Amino acid sequence: MKRFFKVLAVCAASLLVLGACTPSNAATDGKGTVKLERVKPAQVGMDEARLSKVDEVINASIEKKEIPGAVLAVVRDGKMAYIKAYGNKSVYPEVVPMTEDVIFDLASCSKVVGTAMSMNHLMENGGFRLTDRVDMYIPGFQPYEDPETGKKTNIRMIDVLTHSSGLPSYVSPEVVIKDKGADDPDSLMSYICTMKRKHLPTTKFEYSCLNFITLQNVLQNITGMTLAEYAQKNIFDVLGMTSTTYMPKNKPELMPRVAPTEKQPNGECFLGEVHDPLARVMNHGNSGNAGVFSCAEDLAVLAAALMNGGNYNGRQVLGKQTVETMTQVPAGFEHLGRSLGWDNYSDYNSNQGNLFHKTRTFGHTGYTGTSFIVDPVSKTAVILLAHRVHPADKGSVTRLRALVANIVAGSIVE
Repeated sequence: MKRFFKVLAVCAASLLVLGACTPSNAATDGKGTVKLERVKPAQVGMDEARLSKVDEVINASIEKKEIPGAVLAVVRDGKMAYIKAYGNKSVYPEVVPMTEDVIFDLASCSKVVGTAMSMNHLMENGGFRLTDRVDMYIPGFQPYEDPETGKKTNIRMIDVLTHSSGLPSYVSPEVVIKDKGADDPDSLMSYICTMKRKHLPTTKFEYSCLNFITLQNVLQNITGMTLAEYAQKNIFDVLGMTSTTYMPKNKPELMPRVAPTEKQPNGECFLGEVHDPLARVMNHGNSGNAGVFSCAEDLAVLAAALMNGGNYNGRQVLGKQTVETMTQVPAGFEHLGRSLGWDNYSDYNSNQGNLFHKTRTFGHTGYTGTSFIVDPVSKTAVILLAHRVHPADKGSVTRLRALVANIVAGSIVE
């Protein structure tokens, strides 16, 4: 869709400088990468013997060929209490051992790491209100129309952020290309604008990649920047997440660390190219629903900041009130279990296990096998990065995620 709202873009650009110029006294590795202080579990109130039981369940999952490998990071009180690599980064075309610094295709974890973080940053800088209609920013974006009465109800920003807009969960690139005649971002957004809405906004939770592609286009139309540019400048760079990016092929220095995903009919695996079809085929890597690549160390820094009012060691990525609002289910949306981009207690939250806080814990999962969990009450985060879709889209991590979360939560003794 054509870039527009040029006046808003200029205003937004002046505001964005605030987020990009945050001073920092955080420790780095000399290349600008920020890393958490590594401590023994006991130093942050965790029982090491209990915590080390994660090794058994992750290795068992590898043995059963549910995943080829994984990296686990556990953050407590702003420190790295546990980080470990398991299994292999690649099993095809050659076996390459996993290392802690491997970069994974985050799949739908991109919805929070990239899109939700960016949207909430934009909101706190005056970009939009939660009650604004989506069609204020995307002309032609159709409301819900009651099939019996014909009454129309506008879809608002909060409806899209909480997956209660009524948009369907997904649409294949082939359907869009057949309808629009092109495989480009404008065609995809044009299709989403007019496709049938499934239910009245706010009444029902239906997880949808199309919601977050819509958010991507709202952000781009307001700022004049791509989502990839905005997230890089205002989120990743501010926190020193130098191994986190969209389209890592544009950063060849990162490519040796990227884990491959699914093997294709031509015998090659996706490598540094997003696995999700809409993000890859239609949005060419810059997409609201998927596309971020990252490593456990970077995501640990993000988790630490979210547990500390948006600040990690002097690097302020979001305001304290923004973080609190973003990660708690809004009043009137309790039946959904979703906050502003994040999952709190919807049916999709199995990765949180059974022992973390029932309503305050927030996080997300990714189709490729990634998981990000934060419990702000116990100040604990669990980052489990796996690539179950390598070399074939057969593996499963649903049970593993919950087992790991339970072991981590159960190891907290003070």
